Amino acid sequence: MATVSRDPATGKTQITISDGALIPDRGEASTFSAWRISFFGALGLLILLPLVSPDPYLEILAFVPDGIFRTFQVTTISIFFALIIGLLTGLGRISRITVINRIATVYVEVIRGIPLLVQLFYIYFALGRFLSVDRMVAAITAMSVCYGAYMGEIFRAGIQAIPKGQMEAALALGMSRGQAMRLVILPQTMRIILPPIGNEFIALLKDSSLVSIVAVSDLLRRGREYASTTFYYFESYTMVALIYLVITLFFSKAVAIMEERLEHRGR
Repeated sequence: MATVSRDPATGKTQITISDGALIPDRGEASTFSAWRISFFGALGLLILLPLVSPDPYLEILAFVPDGIFRTFQVTTISIFFALIIGLLTGLGRISRITVINRIATVYVEVIRGIPLLVQLFYIYFALGRFLSVDRMVAAITAMSVCYGAYMGEIFRAGIQAIPKGQMEAALALGMSRGQAMRLVILPQTMRIILPPIGNEFIALLKDSSLVSIVAVSDLLRRGREYASTTFYYFESYTMVALIYLVITLFFSKAVAIMEERLEHRGR
């Protein structure tokens, strides 16, 4: 997904490309919209293939549910910690305290400069030389730390997008900077950053397939296990791809609905 925005700090126009699924346009009411074609097409194939050819498609569907659960488990826990890390990092990036600002900035630059797969290998295999790291803990840690850096930039941009007069007005009413940030700035920021956070959630959901490398039994690994024992590689990966597609398109629609509701509440 590509978005065009203006950085409030520099005034420069930026084009941002995200790995997340495209959030459906609320104004697009066509019966044959791109989202409807993609979502219902994938859902239809998931239903049709097992009916037409139960062996192996129905067997694959019966084999992967625990992998779907593990995928959601890794994703939800990781996004929870990534949001906490991102909020702290975003606040650090706009902090007037030089040391805090530098630490947050170095963290963002370092983490964003290292691929997620390398971070996963480093935490599980490299650090495993010195301490025993459970594979689930390693997977969640790597994804939380990686996406926390991206979330930090989203929070920073969202906070800086709020007019400075909001902070000045809150301070004039006798609030401390912390109270103003918590009660005035952050609630407004959440409405702004919901779409990019939603896209990061979807991107993290897809990137969770990388945890299969460290033997976490997610959706992809369960599909690989079935394929390796039956040699139905085409059928297994077709079903895995369709399941991922249905899930990501479903959540892209959910993000669009939440964004619309937040806008209505803000009026």
